[in-house]
Amino acid sequence: MKVKLFQKLAIFVFLSLPVIADQKIPGDINELFSNMSMHGFYEIRSGYRLRNDPYEKDMSIMEQRLQVELSSYLDWADFKVKGDVFGDLVEEQADFDLREAFIFTRPYDFMDLKVGRQILTWGTGDMVFINDLFPKDWQSFFIGRDTEYLKAPSDAVKVSLFSDLANLDIVYTPQFDPDRYITGERISYWNSMLSRRAGNDAFIHTEKPDRWFRDDELAMRLFKNINNYEYAAYYYRGFWKSPGGFTPNFRQAIFPDLSVYGASARGSVGKGIGNIEVGYYESDDDQSGHNGRINNSEMRYLIGYSQDIGKDFTAGLQYYVEQMLDYSRYKDSMTVGLNRDQYRHLLTLRLTKLLMNQNLTCSLFTYFSPSDKDVYLRPNVNYKASDNLALEAGANVFFGDYPSTFFGQFQNDTNLYAAVRYSF
Repeated sequence: MKVKLFQKLAIFVFLSLPVIADQKIPGDINELFSNMSMHGFYEIRSGYRLRNDPYEKDMSIMEQRLQVELSSYLDWADFKVKGDVFGDLVEEQADFDLREAFIFTRPYDFMDLKVGRQILTWGTGDMVFINDLFPKDWQSFFIGRDTEYLKAPSDAVKVSLFSDLANLDIVYTPQFDPDRYITGERISYWNSMLSRRAGNDAFIHTEKPDRWFRDDELAMRLFKNINNYEYAAYYYRGFWKSPGGFTPNFRQAIFPDLSVYGASARGSVGKGIGNIEVGYYESDDDQSGHNGRINNSEMRYLIGYSQDIGKDFTAGLQYYVEQMLDYSRYKDSMTVGLNRDQYRHLLTLRLTKLLMNQNLTCSLFTYFSPSDKDVYLRPNVNYKASDNLALEAGANVFFGDYPSTFFGQFQNDTNLYAAVRYSF
């Protein structure tokens, strides 16, 4: 069935090619280069842990990074390639991260088509995700990289269809793109099998679905603006983006099948902007909830509100809930080392103040879970010294009453970081 879906999409793209060809593709490749523009930055970023962690280095981040973005256009399409070369003293190696490499075209007035590596996002949450099932880089988020690196790239085909009735986005990923999740390599974590914190001494080994056109993903969003309110319905079919279960011998983590059905609304409420979002996570490999090795199905809820509360001063609040379904069956089948609550409550607060002619940005993002009794603080200060030069300092602060909760497990990963970035 999944292969047939891809074949239909392939046929759809193929039928569009004659229309693209009618755009009189230039035969001279020089036009592509003459329209090319280049942007990027060079950055030095360093950070250290504020607590002793027996499983990780004292340095949380110590890297130099060069990002280069090349973009060009022809009459029939836009082209973009963006990649990062970085050297990291924590891992003591250099690496390359291809962030984007895509072709964008508009073969019909009612259709956009983007093919290749791209950063994808939708939904209404502020750093809380329900129907955004595109990959995230949690390791970058927690060690002090720029917030833009929370979004990891997808290798996908995105088709956008527009009409007066509604708009439809379709994203097809032919090979599963998981999160860049916590493995113990840079961040210590709670290992439920060992019943203790672990890190470099106990990497998480996974069995990842990786067959092209069979272990694929499909995401859809149907949306429409009505009286300045945006309403959307979502569908996802693929896998849990981070490990959501274990093999029978518990030696490897797995990514069970997952289907998600959701909806959202966002618009003006009083003097600010309000949003609401909901998602039903159907764990296809454990719909009954009897298998203690695989995540149960869940309901996820989010309500948020943001408003200007002063000159260049904004505040945003969110309340998020995860509800495990078939909880009694989960308790009956619970395996030693695996123990979750039925409900997880999470409150977030964002405060942002602009100073010095908006060249200085002071922000604080706070996660607080009253059910888990843990907290995650993200203070950040960014100063734009000139059009090209920016200075940044911030921290990732974790604490909680229990070492096994989501944020509590990262207490020893608390870190302070600073960065200098030159853009060109």
